[in-house]
Amino acid sequence: MKAPVFALLQRDSDPFQLISDFLGSPIIRIGTQLLILLAIVLWFALVYWTYTDARRRGTAAILWGIVAVIFPFVGSLVYLIVRPPEYELDARERELELAVLERELRSRVLLCPNCRTLVEKDFLVCPACNWELKKPCIECERPLDLNWKTCPYCGTNQETGKKMSW
Repeated sequence: MKAPVFALLQRDSDPFQLISDFLGSPIIRIGTQLLILLAIVLWFALVYWTYTDARRRGTAAILWGIVAVIFPFVGSLVYLIVRPPEYELDARERELELAVLERELRSRVLLCPNCRTLVEKDFLVCPACNWELKKPCIECERPLDLNWKTCPYCGTNQETGKKMSW
């Protein structure tokens, strides 16, 4: 039995011929070329994504595009780690929303001049310190500034009690 195995080994001068034939087959060669093509397409897609995302987030888009080209896959990964957390337009929209909310809050709420407590515009007295903020109209009882002589709502003179004649 030892003779046929020894004869088989002597006939085959290259013991790795089977592996060499497998790796040299056209199917493996085409598969390898397709994987290389896929890696190149993925690389260009990452370069494009890095550039456009950097532009939308307001960072140096050309710089990040060059980094993604020079360092394939790693450049995009580094950008993904250090990029700003939100798009530039989203940040601007959030700031505008906050400005609108602040303006709305300022239009509805005032501070008491005595104790600095938040009070509504139509409060007559401060609920914290009883400071007189406004006075009621003698006719319609709507809140008026303390220095107004005539009610703008009903036209009544606050000193005499007479209505304005239109």
